[in-house]
Amino acid sequence: MATTSVKKPVTRNADFVFQTTLFIIFAAVFIFLSVAAPNFLSTTNIFNILRQAAPTLIVAVGMTLVITTSGIDLSVGSASALVAVLVAMSLGAGWPVGLAILAMLTVGLAIGFLNGYFTAYQTMPAFIVTLASLSMLRGLAQLLTKGYSIPIEPDSPFLILGRGRIGDVPVPVIIALVVVVIGYVLLNHTRFGFYVTGLGSNEEAVRRSGVNVRRVKLAVYMFAGLLASLGGMMTASRLASGSSYTGIGFELQVITAVIVGGTNLFGGEGRMLGTVIGTLLLAMISNGLILLKVDAFYEQIIQGAIILFAIWFNLGISRRRLRGSR
Repeated sequence: MATTSVKKPVTRNADFVFQTTLFIIFAAVFIFLSVAAPNFLSTTNIFNILRQAAPTLIVAVGMTLVITTSGIDLSVGSASALVAVLVAMSLGAGWPVGLAILAMLTVGLAIGFLNGYFTAYQTMPAFIVTLASLSMLRGLAQLLTKGYSIPIEPDSPFLILGRGRIGDVPVPVIIALVVVVIGYVLLNHTRFGFYVTGLGSNEEAVRRSGVNVRRVKLAVYMFAGLLASLGGMMTASRLASGSSYTGIGFELQVITAVIVGGTNLFGGEGRMLGTVIGTLLLAMISNGLILLKVDAFYEQIIQGAIILFAIWFNLGISRRRLRGSR
């Protein structure tokens, strides 16, 4: 009884410290940019931040589930690029918009299936599998385009996906919100989410309870691939073109957003709402640097520093939880 009484307060305290710190950082950055950056608080700019963050947030929802299982998916940027190229080619060939979107979602599921199959059923490290996918998918996109962008007709209804508005709210923001709700419910209010969390904390215990852990892992990677394809289509729609250079470094942005949001890098705990805050924080910093006319190269330096700090802080929280569980 005494041991149990020690575990919970330490874990809750660690969680509270992290959540409070993340909120303070977000609020501090928001207040600073509101004062220092011209037009930061304008309605147009706020919606612009949300619209640009939408593809990252959508893919980050899937990445949150992947990392919660103690996995990783480095292929999301290349998958987005391939889908952007393929959807532009499909529309250029005269495919109906609905059919093209459905086909691209199927491509995303297929990419996720391959990643999940080799990871779950062939027991290969997710890092190696998805690193190979990153290279192959990017190479295929470059082979199809020969290095050129494929334009999408400016009057195509497909452009609504990335440029449309419902009232004043951009369509990408609405889609991202729907995806976040789905991801939150999956992770926190379904048996599937319980298994996902269990895989990251104690896979053997989940397996011994009769759960088909391979199938759960496969489903997680397919979900991530599906959202990567949606993010790729959204980007192609916003740019009105498909390019093999879409999403270079995108996987790092997504992983950073997830880790900054508090999802345990080593699995066992995912924070979907934290992912939302992490994504918005990164988008806000990027937008603020542009408004402040800071050299774009500094953004990479700042992003690297954020990754380092987030992992360091994440490890600190994990150690506190580990000590509290003893």
